[in-house]
Amino acid sequence: MDEKARALTAAKSAAGFHAADMVEDDMVIGLGTGSTVFYMIERLSGRIRDGLKVSGIPTSYQTAMRAREYGIPLTTLDDYPVVDLAIDGADEVDPFLNLIKGRGAAMTREKCVAAAAFRFIVVVDEQKIVPQLSAPVPVEILPFALTPALAQLRGLGCRPVVREGIKKDGPVITDNGNFIVDCSFAEIAKPLEVEDAIDRIPGIVESGLFCEFADKTTVIVGHEKKCRIINSTDIVP
Repeated sequence: MDEKARALTAAKSAAGFHAADMVEDDMVIGLGTGSTVFYMIERLSGRIRDGLKVSGIPTSYQTAMRAREYGIPLTTLDDYPVVDLAIDGADEVDPFLNLIKGRGAAMTREKCVAAAAFRFIVVVDEQKIVPQLSAPVPVEILPFALTPALAQLRGLGCRPVVREGIKKDGPVITDNGNFIVDCSFAEIAKPLEVEDAIDRIPGIVESGLFCEFADKTTVIVGHEKKCRIINSTDIVP
């Protein structure tokens, strides 16, 4: 492992461990999806072995499988429609705590869990902190509505591309049985307006823009030696 990769791994580990240490006894927590969340699950597993009692709501099959492997008790939003804490990663975070998520194609369930949570903890490394959102926005679409939805997405000024699998032929299929389309915009100057416009297109299930959770969001930015914490109170109007 080269020095850059080692530093990135250390940063992700630091952020994930810090988030796991925020979990308190008897909490119901949302378990996000992604590489940084993996370190949180690893640390949380150790705390459970030491006596911590929690229940986790996984946001993907991958997370559910990993949580079971690490001995984390699982539950559902049916049993706990209100969640104490949701912990997840992000692909980009802007200065107003708007997020782009969905590289792992799990953003629909991630958004459901984040909406149900009192607090939303986002774990990232420094390279995910950006002055303005610019990454492709993942969008989950019903296969039935793909063609008209793509046309309307183009009308919003983006270039939508159906995401294809790496180890399978054809499109990526989400845990909900839908397609993922990655939408590249020239710029995303007003992310909330873009999120609203995408959500109004029939056949679209959810987008990877998370713009309505800033008031309850804490971002943990991992570094090798010490994490940096960003809260909604740090947002400059």
